Amino acid sequence: MRNKTARYALLTALAMVLSWLESLLVFPGLLPGMKVGLTNIVVLFALYRMGLRDAVWISLARVLLASMTFGNAYSFAYSLAGAALSLAVMAGLKKWDKFSLLGVSAAGGVCHNLGQLAVAAAVLETARLGWYLPALLASGTAAGVVIGIAGGLAVERVRL
Repeated sequence: MRNKTARYALLTALAMVLSWLESLLVFPGLLPGMKVGLTNIVVLFALYRMGLRDAVWISLARVLLASMTFGNAYSFAYSLAGAALSLAVMAGLKKWDKFSLLGVSAAGGVCHNLGQLAVAAAVLETARLGWYLPALLASGTAAGVVIGIAGGLAVERVRL
């Protein structure tokens, strides 16, 4: 039990550090809300090396702690929706066993953006945000590939 708790704490702390680091990064030309999603390296690692249940707890802890530390109620809602949809899709594709880790991560990146867009549409009470969808699909795919490469290296090389 202590080893599992230590793993949760270590991975949650790493996700928090990556979240903080990402908040410092500014990429010119990106539309508002577009990020690389560095914390998803940790979630992807947990999903592949520890299992869905552990990935859910680590993801939930990261969303809650990052929102309390760096955000607000709105950022919590956006982050939770994106994280939940992303993790659900990644878990389903992993279980289906037809996609590589890179494909699973790319789908997760897209679904994270879709979850956040759905919350934005609900909060703003408009579907007019659809114009943002192509940019989010492209950025989610690109970010998912980058995170998939990094996460794949972590899954391959890190032993817990």
